[in-house]
Amino acid sequence: MLRKLYDWTLSFADSPYSLWILAAVSFVESSVFPIPPHVLMIPLIIAQPHRAFLFAAVATIASVAGGALGYYIGAELFDSIGRPVLDFYHKADAFDAFAARFNEQGHWAVLAAGVTPFPYKVITITSGATGLPFASFMLWSLIARSIIFFVIAGLLWKFGAPIRDFIEKRLPLMFTLFIVLLVGGFYVVKYL
Repeated sequence: MLRKLYDWTLSFADSPYSLWILAAVSFVESSVFPIPPHVLMIPLIIAQPHRAFLFAAVATIASVAGGALGYYIGAELFDSIGRPVLDFYHKADAFDAFAARFNEQGHWAVLAAGVTPFPYKVITITSGATGLPFASFMLWSLIARSIIFFVIAGLLWKFGAPIRDFIEKRLPLMFTLFIVLLVGGFYVVKYL
């Protein structure tokens, strides 16, 4: 089953829509979709290493644009949905204190979430809800997403064939590692 999924994902590399599909996945992942764009970007680069930096650029631009949507969701929907819930539980003051602390160091949270397995969408929405300055949010999002996507692209461009062989020989292990990182990111969000 994993082999079929892997081969199916690689088939997008030959599609004339591969950049659009990558852009769509990168965009929605930044605000609502749980699967990161790396899942698609890595096989695309492995299949077409000469387009590695184009894939990284598309993923970066679309991810940051999707982050702006996440910010909007946090900024605009928080008052209509989130704030009444906090008021009901008498936690509005606690959130206000959290927002002040978050905004003091929010740029570090955006940077960390942008380059780690931590779900980036959580930070995009939180940034909007706490009122982190939008320009700062966008700048740090662009830096973070550029770092992660271009580092991956550079490594795969330089060492693509050995990495492809490594992944293909250990596909179940790579899939398990990805799932552990994904679940770990959500665990950190929920319990820390």
